[in-house]
Amino acid sequence: MQNETTQVAPAAAEEKEVRESYFASLDVSKIEQSLEEMMKAGVHFGHQKARRNPKMDEYIFTTRKGINIIDLQKTQEKIQEALDFLVGVKKSGKAILFVGTKIQSKELVRDLAGALQMPFVSERWLGGTFTNFKVIRGRTRYLVDSEGMLARGEFKKYTKFEQMKKMEELEKMEKRMGGIKNMADLPGAVFAASIKEDNLAITEAKKMGIPVIAIADTNIDPSQVDFPIPANDDAISSLRLILSYVYKAIIEA
Repeated sequence: MQNETTQVAPAAAEEKEVRESYFASLDVSKIEQSLEEMMKAGVHFGHQKARRNPKMDEYIFTTRKGINIIDLQKTQEKIQEALDFLVGVKKSGKAILFVGTKIQSKELVRDLAGALQMPFVSERWLGGTFTNFKVIRGRTRYLVDSEGMLARGEFKKYTKFEQMKKMEELEKMEKRMGGIKNMADLPGAVFAASIKEDNLAITEAKKMGIPVIAIADTNIDPSQVDFPIPANDDAISSLRLILSYVYKAIIEA
């Protein structure tokens, strides 16, 4: 039993490192959109037929062994539409907020946003991030200012207990809103890794008139967003491939 644990742990650590460093080391010259690459990544695998949302019918090619198979030609078309829009947002100078709160997308979204120097949310969506942005912005400014004080050694003026409480506060704030602490204004667009899991962000974006691009699996209503990308939102390989297309388009814009 002990030997099995020893073998598994390094593999898990290695996979975590690969996910975290993937986009920083990505050679964009080798990224090409192809149906073959999408099939290899499992982009075409949807959910069970019983869980199909009727509004996804136009993107479903067939059903095999009870599983909906997504039409990758339509996926390719929708990806290009989304990329063209994202490039326009980038050229306008506005930020693109990347949202991925699902366990499979958390690290990929953090990694992608970091590589693109864009804001992100990978933990639970904070209600009011868009609809009450003034208050949220006040909190993120406090976080940035407090981190500056810590870096300058200004926490030393407090007692050890006070320092401990402030450090705990900063750790919690960094986890919850660290990805948006430098977002001075509402973004020009939101990219969500899953319509279902990131629905709160999508709902707020719609209320504020912020365009949304999102991966749409076969169990959801794609009309909830402006630019749905019909694809598997569960497999890391599928998410990684689609996000690599996004990375290339924006980095070359």
